[in-house]
Amino acid sequence: MAKEEEFRVYNSLTQQKEIFKPHEPGRVGMYVCGVTAYDLSHLGHARAAVNFDVLFRYLQHLGYQVTYVRNFTDVDDKIIRRANELGEDPLSLSDRFCQEYVVDMADLLCLPPTHEPRVSDHMEQIKDMITQIINNDCAYTVEGDVFFAVDKSLNYGQLSGQKLENNRAGERVAVDSRKRNPADFALWKAAKPGEPSWDSPWGPGRPGWHIECSAMSAQYLSFQFDIHGGGIDLIFPHHENEIAQSCAACQESCVSYWMHNGHVTNNNEKMSKSLGNFFTIREITRLYHPLALRHFLISAHYRSPLNYTVLQLESASDAVYYIYQTLEDCRDALSPSQEGSLKDGSEQKGKTVRVSPVAQECIGKLRSEFKTKMSDDLNTAQILTGAFQEALKFINSSLTMLKKKQQKQQQLSMIQSLIEVEKEVKEVLSILGLLSSSTYVEVLQQLKDKALKRAGLEENDVLHLIEERALARKNKDFSKSDQIRADLTVKGIALMDVGKETIWRPCVPVELEQPAPPVEQEHKALPV
Repeated sequence: MAKEEEFRVYNSLTQQKEIFKPHEPGRVGMYVCGVTAYDLSHLGHARAAVNFDVLFRYLQHLGYQVTYVRNFTDVDDKIIRRANELGEDPLSLSDRFCQEYVVDMADLLCLPPTHEPRVSDHMEQIKDMITQIINNDCAYTVEGDVFFAVDKSLNYGQLSGQKLENNRAGERVAVDSRKRNPADFALWKAAKPGEPSWDSPWGPGRPGWHIECSAMSAQYLSFQFDIHGGGIDLIFPHHENEIAQSCAACQESCVSYWMHNGHVTNNNEKMSKSLGNFFTIREITRLYHPLALRHFLISAHYRSPLNYTVLQLESASDAVYYIYQTLEDCRDALSPSQEGSLKDGSEQKGKTVRVSPVAQECIGKLRSEFKTKMSDDLNTAQILTGAFQEALKFINSSLTMLKKKQQKQQQLSMIQSLIEVEKEVKEVLSILGLLSSSTYVEVLQQLKDKALKRAGLEENDVLHLIEERALARKNKDFSKSDQIRADLTVKGIALMDVGKETIWRPCVPVELEQPAPPVEQEHKALPV
């Protein structure tokens, strides 16, 4: 049974944290605004997707059956403009970028939503809702266009706090003199030459921006559902208008919790098209592992601004490498023969194999801290520090102790302790979406490959420098030896002497400065 009393979320509508209680016990309906598919997706899209994926995973962890809906806007002014620039059919172009988005989401280990509806597939539902709004005297037609009459919405501005007299007709279009009120917004746009259109009772045309989400959320979740999410920039006008038109179509319309993630900034400057400082997910993952990007995206509370810098990504990459190296070392030590000797961790020759008190404390602290932070409005920023890091340190110190001679029962207890702590670490990583389906070794190699790419080196280059350094040390030329090591560290490659062998691993470049973006901008991604 889902643990309703244990989870508090911040509701943008009431501007306070509330205990989460779904309409239907044990079931959750969640709708999140997706992308307008006219270009490759950028970091803002990635942040929204990853944070709501964590919410999706955590709700499932709490025992809820979740219906998660995330839409694609595949009919829009921006899509039409881009298609005209490229000489491509608008629906063909949007379909292509919808598919690219799905690839990006898989790279970032975002679980597929229950439904991913597209506007072009839901014209009948959209037209039916517009008809209902008109019948309820909350919209009017002008020359084939249909406008929502905001004067008829008694609580307009309840989400954003915007006063009606200060509102304009959304920021996407110029004010239309045919409107009764400048703040009225389009539910249906009359067809223009060269644009895709659909037949309707008001003439051929296509939907306005806001109506699509009201119609699709009602289609898959009904007019009453639990969570509506999206970026903070969607509060006004998009989500405000959604509330108005949904209530105009159905008086019982109600979303219990409105949740919004914060902006991504670039070196503390808001990412924007005009500044040209937007980066696509692909531009980042060309040089950084998707797990590093995901780690970075959950490193701040989802409602806070998230500042994007090279150093932040390097630190996230280093953290992921440490996690996976620890897990691989643990897996390597806990060989099948050792695990088998535990008889599933229960008894050994009549003696119970117990988890050590230190391990029990480690597990208890990790569980408690994880539950406390996640149940406090998904405070992922503090999950991967504290008790989680202590658990990794416990694994590493136990692996060192395991190599030393000790009594059989003590050794078995240590192995069982490692198994249990590792299991708890993996559970946390799984809920955060940081547990790859690839093997630990594969992930570590992928991280190393990305580090080499950032450094502009091949692995043979590094191995050659290791040999050169070994020769310098043999000749007692320690100055040259130290210089080789220092030069590589600047490039994000750390040399480690293990016994008589020298190995390398990625590291945070020691003299890395923050201002420059880490990607070659093959093209600019545009904000939605």
